[in-house]
Amino acid sequence: MLTRFAPSPTGDLHLGHAYSAALAHAAARAAGGQYLIRIDDIDGSRSREAYVGASLADLAWLGLNWDGEPLHQSARIGDYAAALDTLRDRDLVYPCFCTRADIAASLSAPHGPSGAVYPGICRNLPEAERERRMATEPHCWRLDTAAAVVNVGALTWEEQRQGPRIADPLAHGDIVLARKDAPASYHLASTLDDADMGVTQVIRGADLIAATDVHRLLQALLDLPTPLYRHHPLVCGPDGRRLAKRDAAASLAAMRAAGVDGRALAADLVAGRLPTGYSLQMP
Repeated sequence: MLTRFAPSPTGDLHLGHAYSAALAHAAARAAGGQYLIRIDDIDGSRSREAYVGASLADLAWLGLNWDGEPLHQSARIGDYAAALDTLRDRDLVYPCFCTRADIAASLSAPHGPSGAVYPGICRNLPEAERERRMATEPHCWRLDTAAAVVNVGALTWEEQRQGPRIADPLAHGDIVLARKDAPASYHLASTLDDADMGVTQVIRGADLIAATDVHRLLQALLDLPTPLYRHHPLVCGPDGRRLAKRDAAASLAAMRAAGVDGRALAADLVAGRLPTGYSLQMP
């Protein structure tokens, strides 16, 4: 058993992060396995080193000891580029020059599990036009999802306590694998990292369950192992809304400063006991 917790250093961790981190830690320790930390700092424009130290301090306060040194996504840019090259060589990705306004203006854009589905504006551009525009225009790289599905066939993945689920990557359209402002998207980086770290069980919020369709497709395309998944309910505040980093009252730093016992809090979270006013809800 090898689990992980992967915070993004873009703000203070809150009670929802503590819940996910504590569940992953408890699962690993109960099985005599390992618990790893990954710092998802691929977004250089928003990541801050101060939040890396703050996140590790929060985890230590919770008593969630980890194995080895934390892995930083910013150190793995070459790995993401190599994976993208593999897909490019198989003609499964294409450059996309569209802005958000371009996509929003397309009246034919349907909606999928994660919002608006890209309408394929750049999918069939002539090669000469692609080359010309790539030399001067910002662009991301999108997966040709339909071609990828034809390449690998039907796919399933295992959800703990629920059993096998059928993956439906086509519902997400041609997702971005490398952004205009970052060398990899969440989908590509997280899938590669979990495989390279040897993660056997991914424990994360139920808001990411739809993303597993895409991750399962990438695993098949890149010949990566598929872990067991557990998507847990989300922690919501007294107002019934899912916690966000802007919710200062629920930040672990604020709780620590108020004298809350971090280890006791982590134990309560694993047992499903939340502080007064907070609740667990499925999205």
